[in-house]
Parts: sequence; structure tokens; C-alpha cells
Amino acid sequence: MKVILFGGTGMVGQGVLHECMGDSHVEEVLSVVRRSSGAAQGKVVEMVHEDFFEWSDVAERFEGYDACFFCLGVSAAGMSEAEYRRTTYDLTMSVANTLVTRGVKTFIYVSGWGTNTKSRQMWARVKGETEDALMGMDFEGVFCFRPGYIQPMHGIRSKIGWYNGIYTVGGWFYPVLKKVLGNFFTDTDELGRAMVEVSAEGWPRRVLEMRDIVAAGRG
Repeated sequence: MKVILFGGTGMVGQGVLHECMGDSHVEEVLSVVRRSSGAAQGKVVEMVHEDFFEWSDVAERFEGYDACFFCLGVSAAGMSEAEYRRTTYDLTMSVANTLVTRGVKTFIYVSGWGTNTKSRQMWARVKGETEDALMGMDFEGVFCFRPGYIQPMHGIRSKIGWYNGIYTVGGWFYPVLKKVLGNFFTDTDELGRAMVEVSAEGWPRRVLEMRDIVAAGRG
């Protein structure tokens, strides 16, 4: 399986990339980034492209890939709805509209726990509208992942500084919480495994809540 990864320099994307590198089902990963991260090694190929709203000059690069893992996202804190919509809905659809015309079969979108088009929270409404738009497209499979708490593994850190304090404390208690309340917590390893599993084998539901993600991550 050949995979396209968006958001490979973020916390979730780094975890997914780590799992793809070690998974025998994944033959190649095309990591699409705005600036080189130096991650290109082994089965990882890095594609540097600055404008994520315009793909016409590079669209052919996406031919021959089976799945897209879309882990790109921004915090809505301090953003207007118009700004957040552009960087969430508009950007995602720009990518998806390009990939569907190039024969990519599966699109996995990392959304978030609480996503709902009728929510009072702006981010949840925009994410929900993005999910709906993706599921109306002509991919063979679209799966929306809605994780809640994600513990970063292997020294991976969030780009949002104060999040790292939470993850440091969470790391102390995570093994116990995972053992006792496993269906409410996941980590970057399990999330990455779930994406590979779902893209390879499918899943009964198109929207995967935490229980589904954990189950898929266990294979």
C-alpha cells in the first residue's frame, strides 16, 4: 500500500508516520509538507509544496497512491469562523478534490471528539461540515476519525507549547488510564495502526469514535 500523508510534522502526523515506517503493509509514504523536515528516509518520500490551496502544477505526483492520511489541522483558538473555515474546510477540500481525480481510493480524515454540524462550538461545526463534504465524494472509502485524548509516544511533541505540559503529566498516568479506561484514551502508535488497518481492511462505520479507533488499532 502506498500512502500520502498530510500533517506529518504535527504531533498526530509524526505518530502516524512512525507507524507507517514500521508497518510491512505500507510500501511507501509521500509526506507532503510546506518546508522540508528532513524526514525523507527509507520508505518515506518528502514532497515540499508551499501553497496547499493550489495543486494543478503537481497533481500528477499523487497518481499511483492508494490512501491519504489527512492529519493536518490547526487550533481554532483566537481565530474567526471565516479564518478557521479556510484553513480547515477549504484546505481539506482543495486536497481531496485533487486526490479523487488522481485515483486515490481511500481518504482518512482526522477530525475530533465532539464534531457535530449542530454544535454551538464553531470548530465542531466546521469539522462536521468538512466530514459531510468528504463523505459525499467519489472515493472508494472515506473514514473520519474522532479521537479524544491522544498521548504522544517516542518523544513526539506538540507544536502548541502548553499542550506538552499536559502530555508530560498524562504520560505518567497513561499506562494505568489505558489499562482501566482503554476505550477513552489512545496514543499516536495506536492511532497510526488504526489508520493502516482501516485503509487496508475497511471498517463497518465511516465515522470512527474512540472505541472504533482503539479496536482498529488493535487489529
